[in-house]
Amino acid sequence: MALRLLFFLLCQLAGAALGGWQAGFWGALAGAGTAAWLWFAWDLWRGGRVLAWLRQGDLASAPSMRGMWGEAADRARRLLRQQQQLVAASEARLQAILAALQATPNGVLLMDGEGHIEWCNQQAAQHFGLDVQRDRMQSVSNLLRDPAFSAYLAARDYTHDVLLAGRESTPKHPVRLSVQLYPYGDGRRLMLSRDVTQLEQAEAMRRDFVANVSHEIRTPLTVLAGFVETLQTLPLDEPERARYLALMAQQAERMQHLVQDLLTLSRLEGSPAPGLDEWTPVQQLLQRCEREAQALSHLVLPAGAAPQRLHFPDEAAQRAAGQIAGRAPELHSALSNLVSNAVRYTPAGGTITVQWAPLPDGSARFSVRDNGPGIAPEHLPRLTERFYRIDRSRSRDTGGTGLGLAIVKHVLLRHGAQLEIESAPGRGSVFSALFPASRLRPPEPDR
Repeated sequence: MALRLLFFLLCQLAGAALGGWQAGFWGALAGAGTAAWLWFAWDLWRGGRVLAWLRQGDLASAPSMRGMWGEAADRARRLLRQQQQLVAASEARLQAILAALQATPNGVLLMDGEGHIEWCNQQAAQHFGLDVQRDRMQSVSNLLRDPAFSAYLAARDYTHDVLLAGRESTPKHPVRLSVQLYPYGDGRRLMLSRDVTQLEQAEAMRRDFVANVSHEIRTPLTVLAGFVETLQTLPLDEPERARYLALMAQQAERMQHLVQDLLTLSRLEGSPAPGLDEWTPVQQLLQRCEREAQALSHLVLPAGAAPQRLHFPDEAAQRAAGQIAGRAPELHSALSNLVSNAVRYTPAGGTITVQWAPLPDGSARFSVRDNGPGIAPEHLPRLTERFYRIDRSRSRDTGGTGLGLAIVKHVLLRHGAQLEIESAPGRGSVFSALFPASRLRPPEPDR
């Protein structure tokens, strides 16, 4: 500031000296005034440069000058640079937050106080069929016309969520969304949505499972309770007593099989997959399945009915089948279930053919073919569901629990194998287990 005043005085002195040299005293006064006005105009021009730069706001075009205006320009430049750095940092944080909201599996939608969409992530756009650019600042109530959501929005009770049908929901493939609003700021609202289809399906499966287990156990328990009450209250002769006891034993055995299958499924789902350190001869599995099939065939057929024809590979073919890696009890359970299902559903005089066929790529197929009633196409995708039955009365008559194919599916998945089903009404069925080459090896040489 002192230099600025000194420069102003020097300009006046120079003007006064020049005017006095030309015109005396009055010339000195005129020279001093002219010098003051020239200095003022020059200073005003410098200030105008700084003001024009400040209005433009471009750091690169800042004027380079000395003096007070130069210092003011330098300080303004530093302040602008700091402000730009703060804005850039805030923008970076905002973009990081938006990127995190984009990465979340849940839908996120921001609304202003009037219910207009300020921003939404791609997941929310997919959930509700929105266009991020087109629908910005549109009223959410105009875009989401589900009556349940409209009632939820109007009630303004956001302590709970509301379940809506997703945009891609169809009767065969329903999609369920959980939507909840959270007020924040000055009347704004945050809307979160998440796909709960799998949770809904899991809950439905749990309810169905509990209902099915309860029904399957309640039926034989009711029968047992009735027989026990009959034995306790009625005087029965020995043949009738023996018949009732046989029926009670049959129902008890049915409950025992159900509990065993449930425990098997629980064990399969809770244990690690088997490795390649345990090898079992395929011949051993086939021979055991053959013995059990023959015994079951005698049990399921009525007295005097024509026997079923069971065809298994001969002894030489069974020895040539080699060995399979995995847990022998699980493998036996899977193969035995396929064979026993064929026995249960093949009529008297029918034919059941069991094969073990090596394939060119080193894998092998275990197949069970029967000439039973066959299965309609709409039932095939659901056969491995727990307790799913095509004919419930027929299944109970044959002693099935409805869990056999579910066990087969879990065992094969744990051993890297696949279940294939071919069937048509009136043409019988073929159930096959395709085992990978990595779990098979040739038989050990005879010693």
